[in-house]
Formats: sequence, C-alpha cells, structure tokens
Amino acid sequence: MQQSSVSEPASESASALASEPALLRQRWQALRQSQPRTRARDAADQLGVSEAQLLATGVGEDAVRLDLRFDVLLPRLESLGRVMSLTRNAHAVHEKRGTWRNVELHGLRALVLDEDIDLRLFLSRWRFGFALREHLADGLRRSLQFFDATGTAVHKVFLEDPGGAAAFDALVEELRHVDQVQLLPVERASPVAPPRPDGEVDVEGLRAGWLALKDTHDFFPLLQRLGVARTQALRLVGRELATPVAPESLAWVLERVAASGLSIMVFVGNPGVIQIHTGPVRTVRPTGPWLNVLDPGFNLHVRADNIQAAWVVRKTTRDGVVTSLELFDAAGENIALVFGQRKPGHPELPAWQTLMRELTEALSVPEAQP
Repeated sequence: MQQSSVSEPASESASALASEPALLRQRWQALRQSQPRTRARDAADQLGVSEAQLLATGVGEDAVRLDLRFDVLLPRLESLGRVMSLTRNAHAVHEKRGTWRNVELHGLRALVLDEDIDLRLFLSRWRFGFALREHLADGLRRSLQFFDATGTAVHKVFLEDPGGAAAFDALVEELRHVDQVQLLPVERASPVAPPRPDGEVDVEGLRAGWLALKDTHDFFPLLQRLGVARTQALRLVGRELATPVAPESLAWVLERVAASGLSIMVFVGNPGVIQIHTGPVRTVRPTGPWLNVLDPGFNLHVRADNIQAAWVVRKTTRDGVVTSLELFDAAGENIALVFGQRKPGHPELPAWQTLMRELTEALSVPEAQP
C-alpha cells in the first residue's frame, strides 16, 4: 500500500510537479520514507523530473546552488583531501577514490591526471552545480554534484576525509550562487539523430582513415569528419578491425582479468565527463542485473542486461595496434570501454592482446545488423 500511495502523484503532470518545488519535495520525502534505499536519480525518474530539479528543492535546507567558476572550483578540489569521484551514464556507474591533483584547465576542457582520479572534463556541458550536506544514518555526508542543461548528472564528488570539511565549507561559501532558488530552468533533452543510411557512408574512406590513425584520440574526429555513427562504423569497417562479440563479454573479460592480475583501463563517460580506472580489478560480483567490481579504490556497476552490443575493436597507432572492448546499449550509445593498461609511447600489453584474441575465439557472433 505504501508503494501505491507514493506512485499516485507521479501520474500528475511532470511539468506541474516540477513547477511546484514545495510539492515536489513533499513527494520526494514521501518516496524516501517508503523506499529509503532509493537514490536521487531513481526517485527523479519515478517522479517524472530531472535529478537536478529534485535536488534544487533542498536549496535553503541541505543544498546550496553553486556558481560554476571553474578556475576557482577545479584547482580547489584538491583541498578536500580523499574523495570518491563518481561518473555515470544510463547503464554504468564508475567510482574512484583518491585526491584531485594535477588539474589542467584549458578553456572549457580540463584534465585531472592523478594516479587514482583520472578525468577528462567537457565543461561546456556543465550547467548546474550543488553542494549537499545530507544527514544520513551514519552521519553527515558532504558532496558536490554537477548537472547538464537537462538536469542530468555529469559528475559527483563525495568527501571521505573528515579533515576536508572546513575546506568544503569555505569553497561552498565562495561559490554560492546569487540565485538560491528552488525552481530550476532545465531544458528538454534533444532526441538523438539517427545515423545516415549505410549506403551514404564512404566505407573506403573510413577504412583508409582508420588504418592511417596515429593515436586513439584521432578516432572520434575521423567519425565526425565522415559523418558516421560509432556503431555504424564498427559494422562497416570489417571484422579484422571490429569484431562483434556476445554481450556477456564484459563479465568474461573482468573475471579473467581478476584471476590473472592483468592491469586494464576502464572508461565510463557521458557528454560532460570521461572517468578512467587504470590498474587491476580483483572482486567481480554479479548482483541481479548488475555486474559489479567491488575493490577498495574502484567500484564499477554495469547493467549487464542493457548491453545490447559488444565489439572487439582494433585501432592502428604509432605505437602499434591498440585493442579495446566496447559496449553499447540498444540506441548505440556507449556504456563503457575497456583497454589493456598502456601509456603513450608504449606498445599494448601482449597479455591483453592474447586475452582479446581468446575472447573473439570464444564469444564472437555473426555479423551485426543495422
């Protein structure tokens, strides 16, 4: 009965609920009482609003809206000490513990190049920021949370070092936005444009450009220049460069990496952030539809049932072939990428190449269809 009483208001117009912050907060509080383990993102989905709109209802209580002055914000995150940095998309959550160090700000792009916290930030996508002080059963939790124009989370930073509390409070006061309002002007998400018909793609140009790559970072610009979608390119370029494998390939790879101790790189991103883990993984544990890595400094959670396509992809570089496992949802959106550990100027690990060969032998599937 409790579930029914909470879900009934969700049938109200989502726009009406979003325009009434007090009512929205009341609905959220009722939902948290009946489903105390529900995360804010899932609560927002149930209530038909964005996560940022939901958090904004706490302005004046447990939330402070931030002015996104990146030249102040990003370098100062090191002062918070040990944190958990979280980046996610619709199907994967990537959590790394460490300290924000070696921040490089280049206009609306930034890098964080610490051994533990390794990020690529596309700041033009960051629209809203909040500082949260949440009173939980185990104490006060402080976090900084950032959202795009649609109110979808791009990145979150959770304090784990009690000694960083004073630095957190000082930073929040310095970046307090002039408009501490509970009503947030989010934009409607634009539909993803369908790929061009295969017949309009310059497949010969795609193959030639692919084989001429000098760096993996040149891959996306190649696709943009040719106007081809990523999964479309994988289908068209030929199996020697991109081999479709079964969706359960991620579990297959992680289990073998955990057993062998092989160091890998796991990328999870969204339009605002790419977050990278480099190193081994040790504890791989499926829980229902979720495939999890549960290590002290790295957690990964992937909705394995939403992996609709997986590819072993080989890209030429000046350092030799670089091989990745790439995972996609039903719409062709990337869920995660997995590489062997590698630095520029060094060839790919032979053990990773062997593992990818074994994967294609064990779990390759027939040619993917459009």
